Amino acid sequence: MDKTLAATDDPTPRFLGLTLGLVLAAFVAMIAYWGIWFFVNREWLANSTAPSYYVFENSFPAADGWLTVGCAFAAWALYKRKASALFWLLVGGSSSIYLGLMDVLFDLENGIYLAPKGDWGAVATEVAINVYALGVGVWALWFGWRHRRWFMARG
Repeated sequence: MDKTLAATDDPTPRFLGLTLGLVLAAFVAMIAYWGIWFFVNREWLANSTAPSYYVFENSFPAADGWLTVGCAFAAWALYKRKASALFWLLVGGSSSIYLGLMDVLFDLENGIYLAPKGDWGAVATEVAINVYALGVGVWALWFGWRHRRWFMARG
């Protein structure tokens, strides 16, 4: 059977649309988070007033920028049904897990989950960010790897 014909006859993987939505949401959330942090009011996002907290948060933009690039390219490649979606899902998924784990470890070691500012809403937001980062990372890796043959048939 012709490889091109086989690639177009394969049904679209289940949950491709969900995966596209998840990486797009991550992209938008990153842009919004750092836009608020640097240009609006970082106090809306800060869970601590400790100088070390600000040093820690300010060390993330480059790595989060890479994650944002990964999400953007993954979304584009998923939308276009390109083979490169596999690569970008693996890049974005692994980056998201790594950054999520760094954040969780800092939060645990520095009592962030104990609401040092007395703001349990900020803690809930932090937990949501951590769960999303880890969950979407695992999902992207699973989805990409699970459907790797489908993606590679498009290349």
